[in-house]
Amino acid sequence: MSADARQLYAVLRYVRPLHLLSARAVTAALADEQITMGVRALLETIDAGGAAPVPAIGRTLSMPRQVIQRLVDQALVLGLVATEPNPAHKRSPLVSLTEAGRAAFDRIHEAELRNLASIASGLDPDDIVAAIRVLDALATGVTRLTSDIPPISEELS
Repeated sequence: MSADARQLYAVLRYVRPLHLLSARAVTAALADEQITMGVRALLETIDAGGAAPVPAIGRTLSMPRQVIQRLVDQALVLGLVATEPNPAHKRSPLVSLTEAGRAAFDRIHEAELRNLASIASGLDPDDIVAAIRVLDALATGVTRLTSDIPPISEELS
């Protein structure tokens, strides 16, 4: 194995603990909200990409359509999302943020950014850009390696 592959693997070894620690931080931050970590991820995906059908959201989050549908159902009950007809597909409506959903995500995300600011202040901005580039290449490469494997059916909520 090449030295570059070993170094890339070293980066990858940080991803799981970072993911788990981030999930713990997000869950703690949501303690006073009625929003689960899964619904928060749903809101973020719609905020970033606009209204989308459940299967497209599932592809973005690498989650099965059924899991995303349960999250949409939870968010609908909370008034955070709405569905609208999809001109491209009659049986797969578009899911969009309501004003309440947008306000909730903005409030949650602003608090997250405030928490990250203390970490960011100790880093070189060029290092952050490089990290984004490396993680993007890893995500793209691993997606390519797993393109024929169905998503893991884990809950985000």
